[in-house]
Amino acid sequence: MKTITDSQFEALKNTSNQDGVIGALAIDQRGALKKMIAQYKAEATDQDIEDFKKIVSEELTPYATSILLDPEYGLPAANARAASAGLLLAYEKTGYDASTPGRLPDSLNVWSVKRLKEAGADACKFLLYYDIDEADAINDQKKAYMERIGSECVAEGLPFFLELVSYDANISDAASKEYAKVKPHKVNDMMKEFSDPRFNVDVLKVEVPVNMNFVEGYGKEVVYTKEAAAELFAEQSAATELPFIFLSAGVSAQLFQETLHFAKEAGSTFNGVLCGRATWANGVEPFITKGEEAAREWLRTVGRKNIEELNAVLKETASSWQDKIQGQSKGQRFS
Repeated sequence: MKTITDSQFEALKNTSNQDGVIGALAIDQRGALKKMIAQYKAEATDQDIEDFKKIVSEELTPYATSILLDPEYGLPAANARAASAGLLLAYEKTGYDASTPGRLPDSLNVWSVKRLKEAGADACKFLLYYDIDEADAINDQKKAYMERIGSECVAEGLPFFLELVSYDANISDAASKEYAKVKPHKVNDMMKEFSDPRFNVDVLKVEVPVNMNFVEGYGKEVVYTKEAAAELFAEQSAATELPFIFLSAGVSAQLFQETLHFAKEAGSTFNGVLCGRATWANGVEPFITKGEEAAREWLRTVGRKNIEELNAVLKETASSWQDKIQGQSKGQRFS
């Protein structure tokens, strides 16, 4: 069992419920949210992004254990969150420089873990694009970068949530059948890689190890039988001793909930979710086309229903991170 400092332990408690399950709401999207807004108007403004994040935070954090935001547009939303909700702040710049090979990581210029903590963060989140099979010249840069962030988090007493997003440098479409065949190796092996204590990761935020659209019974084409997919979920769970939570990766709320049940039945010991677009994405259209009150109405009805249904699924499927991490003070656990 991993031991962390008491300050990190207390901060981690703030991100989860009393059962040690993380049911966090993710709205740290920046580039992706701009594109979503731009479907309904000529151009997304900074004010559009700030306002939408704030509305989502006000309406949905009463039902979430914590919220993940970015310090570029999300601080008003952070200040507007429910008192019961913890705060995770993203440290990475949005996207990556497509003109340079390797999808190299980059942190926000005027931020540090110290500054994230001063802004009220209970945890630091960093998103890393990673191809386990890419050249060492690229992957060694990424490993060194994660070592630096891990050390910063230890120094500041903040938990380090590392979001790992897999890819293949030679396959352009991550939603393709071709990528579905290699995804389990990409996801599970990179999880194993970054579970090394040298990175000081406290919680891994990861994809499920298969594309559910290619699992027997879930999609038209089959890459994995149900039995094979279940084995891959079990392998994922065995790949790390760290707490890990699932990201929704933009799939529908219904498919995400079905996936969590599938993971549980396969023996996965996942510890919660950081769920974004599956919860709030369809609130963008009323926000832009009809205004704030229409968006709030959608969030209070459909958005709330999405998150409460997800919470019910988590109660049945997720396990406690306290089974994997303890505080320094006599194996400190929940009181």
